Amino acid sequence: MPKHVIIAGAGIVGVSTGIWLRRFSDAKVTIIDRLPPGEGTSHGNAGVLAACSMVPVTAPGLVRKAPKMLMNPDFPLFMRWGYFPKLLPWLIKYLSNANDSDTRRIANGLTTIVGDSVDQHKSLVADTDAAHWVSESDYSFAYANRAAFEADSYTWGLRRDAGFEPVIREGADVRAYEPQLSSSVGLLATMTDHGFIRDPGGYVKALASVFEGVGGTIVQAEIKDFEMADGKVAAVVTSEGRQPCDQAILATGVWSKPLMQKLGLSIPIESERGYHIIFEEAEGGPSHPIMVASGKFVATPMAAGLRCAGVVEFGGLEAGPSEAALNLLRKQAKAAFPNLSYKEEIEWLGHRPAPSDSLPLIGEVRDTGVFTAFGHHHIGLTGGPKTGRIVAGLVADQPMNTDIGAFDPMRFA
Repeated sequence: MPKHVIIAGAGIVGVSTGIWLRRFSDAKVTIIDRLPPGEGTSHGNAGVLAACSMVPVTAPGLVRKAPKMLMNPDFPLFMRWGYFPKLLPWLIKYLSNANDSDTRRIANGLTTIVGDSVDQHKSLVADTDAAHWVSESDYSFAYANRAAFEADSYTWGLRRDAGFEPVIREGADVRAYEPQLSSSVGLLATMTDHGFIRDPGGYVKALASVFEGVGGTIVQAEIKDFEMADGKVAAVVTSEGRQPCDQAILATGVWSKPLMQKLGLSIPIESERGYHIIFEEAEGGPSHPIMVASGKFVATPMAAGLRCAGVVEFGGLEAGPSEAALNLLRKQAKAAFPNLSYKEEIEWLGHRPAPSDSLPLIGEVRDTGVFTAFGHHHIGLTGGPKTGRIVAGLVADQPMNTDIGAFDPMRFA
């Protein structure tokens, strides 16, 4: 009998893993999630296939800069101070990586997952109905001037080391290339050979249909626990009952933490709360995805309109959205694109899964038959298909020729 593999999580990583596993093997594959496909964190993001986004936030100097960032009402970093005592142990571990050697180590690891993002997405959707959601494009970083760009020289140096060299435009060339940008933008650093998804939620739903089309099954339920027998996973316990399995894959983002505790591992992972606003039927926005460096947000033209995504907030999983964060994102978007007009706004808050070392967890937990595929921080959509391909290969005993030691889930044991 073919083995049964259960995938916990119907986001981009979970559905990508399911598709590749069905392509690699004759295993029976079931995806289980409390929400329909594409309704969680995979729905709300900038949509960019950001292959060059392999430099972690924890660059050298962050410890010194962070207090000023928090105190500046115009900087997109927010803290729910009532949550701070609970956050502190994770934050200490997180900031301990804000040095040159750890930053380079993390960047090397992330390049493995995101460096060929566009090719991985195109391979995933080839000859399927999901292909039309993937758009190849440039990806630009907007700066006020040359000095602001050079202030990011450390980050750009790491990108160049990974093979990402930007095209620089200044002055009148900026407006010639992207006419809707504010005159306050004096320099664009543009990466070619990137891309974006025209509707991330719709894309994941389309991939879920591809998964079902190749024989996969999707069940809507909440996974509560693992049932083990002789140290191996035998079933997952859900809100809809027990589901027997031979192997399981955990791809539930920040919600993976309590399930890892069931396996005896305490993972230092927190929710980095992220926001987006969709300006429906927008005019006066960019023609391709742009990271506005001064506001640390990305503006992406999508099927529904212009989506502006950004803001970092720490406040756990329970608190509702912050009006201050949304108002700042709105203010920055309109400053960057002064001619922006639109029908109405759609606001969204989600939870990026942020491990203390900014590296996802990919691999088997001991010899349990439980595999991890979560913790992608800012790169979930970008790196989801590559992660899915790697994990499917591990489960199907067809491993890729890729060093995944940096992502070992047992590094936190």
